Amino acid sequence: MNKNLIDARRARAGVFGFFFLAGFVMGLWAAGLPSLNDRLDLGFARLGSILLLISGGALVSMLVAGSLVDRWSSRRVCWVGGPFSGLVLLGPALAPSYWSLVVLAVLFGIGLGVTEVGMNTHSVEVERRYGRPIISAFHGTWSLGGAAGGGLTSLALKAGVDPQLLLIVAALVVPFLYVAAARLLLPDPPAHASSPEQGASRGSSLGWGLIALLGLAAFAGHLSEGAAIDWAALHARTVLETDPAMAPLAYTIFSVAMTAIRLLGDPIRARLGSMRTIQLAGLFATAGYVLVLASPLAAGTLRVVCAWTGWALAGVGLATVVPVLFSAVGAAGGRVGRALAMVTAFGYSGLLLGPAVLGYVAEASSLPIALIIPAVLAAVVTLAGAPAIRSLTRLSSAPADDSPLVGTGDHPAPAPARD
Repeated sequence: MNKNLIDARRARAGVFGFFFLAGFVMGLWAAGLPSLNDRLDLGFARLGSILLLISGGALVSMLVAGSLVDRWSSRRVCWVGGPFSGLVLLGPALAPSYWSLVVLAVLFGIGLGVTEVGMNTHSVEVERRYGRPIISAFHGTWSLGGAAGGGLTSLALKAGVDPQLLLIVAALVVPFLYVAAARLLLPDPPAHASSPEQGASRGSSLGWGLIALLGLAAFAGHLSEGAAIDWAALHARTVLETDPAMAPLAYTIFSVAMTAIRLLGDPIRARLGSMRTIQLAGLFATAGYVLVLASPLAAGTLRVVCAWTGWALAGVGLATVVPVLFSAVGAAGGRVGRALAMVTAFGYSGLLLGPAVLGYVAEASSLPIALIIPAVLAAVVTLAGAPAIRSLTRLSSAPADDSPLVGTGDHPAPAPARD
């Protein structure tokens, strides 16, 4: 077995570790919010401000991390960002007051943003070494990590463990787990970035217009995802008037569908190619939202079945958006850190702004009217994503529909690694 394949397999395991731990940290944070709110007596307004500060810190750090990746390599950024993002969990755990939490929340967001860019950039480098789609499963692992973090918090609370103590222990243990995962990452920058002159020349082909188109598709996909995360259960309860115990199942169905497709999505993209995958992603997501919007018109229990089917289709479609876009950016060659950071920031802003915008629209009109926005943006995933991938394909010697990865003409993707 050649050394390149051994390095690629080790790095794949390391990236799986990073994505799981990143999701785990987010799961611990999200599940611990009620306890943090009670301990510091924050209230909804101040809690919302803390969440906004975390997102702002993450967005700013993403843009900085992109340049750091291009300058130092994604491996080094992962080595720093991963342990730091775990350690800064101590901030929320130990914050004695709201105003100290304000500062510590920004640090927490910075850790999340740097880790996000570092691990996503490294994931596309590992995929390039493999020569076949492997990114989707990483994002599925992130979801599993989030579920593990939330589940551990729930079990700890039931066992009478102090949630503050749980965060402290996690903040001290998780950095060491990140270090163990980082040791498995690719030892050197990928071949296509080994020459600064070559990297700069090829990286320049990914202009601002193309980055904006990719960013628009990422923004649309993330906003549509955020709408489902925050409003699916509320739609079931307030619009369909389901039982309170049944309403959360709307989000659960969406989440299970998305996680399953992300875990299984790599063979799908390998078979269909990036172009068809992004086209079908937008179509499935749009069809899902149309069913959700039409569900109040159905009779009796069919209303709930229609909505659940819609949320499942939306999850199936939106699951592959980010992996396809990130893979396309990474496979374009050159120094992709800045480009990937920009696309990530576009997407993250959609996840951040979407639920709030929908809330304002719903307050001014109704929730069904507000959900028209993600329905339209689900179609934008195809309308913006497909032309962007087609443009990247023109830089490659392989047609988009015949190749799962988007390579470049002067540096084709390596032969697929065999497990």
